[in-house]
Amino acid sequence: MTNRIASSARLALSALTLCALAVPAQTTAKPVRRPATAPVPQIIPLPLKQIIPVPQRLCNATTPSGLGYRVLRAATGPKPVGDATVTVHYIGYLALGGEVFDQGMDASFPMKGVIPGFSEGLTLMNQGAIVRLCIPARLGYGDKGTGPIPAGADLVFQVELVAAKAG
Repeated sequence: MTNRIASSARLALSALTLCALAVPAQTTAKPVRRPATAPVPQIIPLPLKQIIPVPQRLCNATTPSGLGYRVLRAATGPKPVGDATVTVHYIGYLALGGEVFDQGMDASFPMKGVIPGFSEGLTLMNQGAIVRLCIPARLGYGDKGTGPIPAGADLVFQVELVAAKAG
């Protein structure tokens, strides 16, 4: 009987030895070091506020009314007149801080249905042209402001005249 017990004990010891060899020894994990320059993920606040750089808020010519403009792409198409309905691509932003307040593609409206500075600017354009309009507050929303546009704000629009139809 003692032989059986001794034999069983040897078998058990052999089995334990085999298991110990099969299982890798546990080691303490070293902390992973990240470079000091790794960016920290940040949440982007909504609504997203796009800011236009200062050079893209400037005009190089002025009409007698005080409307500033800069031709970004000249064109030779017809100019809209009177009560024409125009189709434009545009982006509108504040002159002071460059914050975008509106933008649109294929927006259609009567020329006389917008602020005076925008309407005047359209008369300077040929179909296919892209122009930056620097609109002083008195030709925009004046002392009233509207929506995201504060009272007394000078405005800038980049406008592409896509089409014009006589009214």
